[in-house]
Amino acid sequence: MATVPGQLIWEIVKKNNSFLVKQFGRGNASVQFSKESNNLCNLNSYKHSGLSNKKTVTVQPAGKDQGVLLATSKTKKQNKPAALLHKSVMKKEFGRMADAVKNQVSDNYYRPDLKHAALARLSVVHRSLKVSKSGVKKRNRQALKIRGRK
Repeated sequence: MATVPGQLIWEIVKKNNSFLVKQFGRGNASVQFSKESNNLCNLNSYKHSGLSNKKTVTVQPAGKDQGVLLATSKTKKQNKPAALLHKSVMKKEFGRMADAVKNQVSDNYYRPDLKHAALARLSVVHRSLKVSKSGVKKRNRQALKIRGRK
């Protein structure tokens, strides 16, 4: 089966697809967003598109177990959607997860142009997974300064 070049796919889907979000403002804004999977920045552009690129990167929460999912697409499995993504769940501290993302994305020459976007997405996802501490807050035991009236 012959594969279709990514640029041709992008020219077909860039102005009209089911993932395109145009419902903001007066509709004439220059920035358009996309809800497609494998799109790190959720921007409607060829660089970030998960539909038209063979190599894509995804960073998202891995469910209730407080992990981060890093998924990259396999270039040889483009016609097999079930086996398309190589997924790995990371449950380490942030520095080690950042090193793993940097290794996978840029150091292996996979998509070095997406390194900063992947690290930014990792930072946001990691921050969203932190659970705020609940309970009674400690009171300040210092004496309050009361100003006298003149």
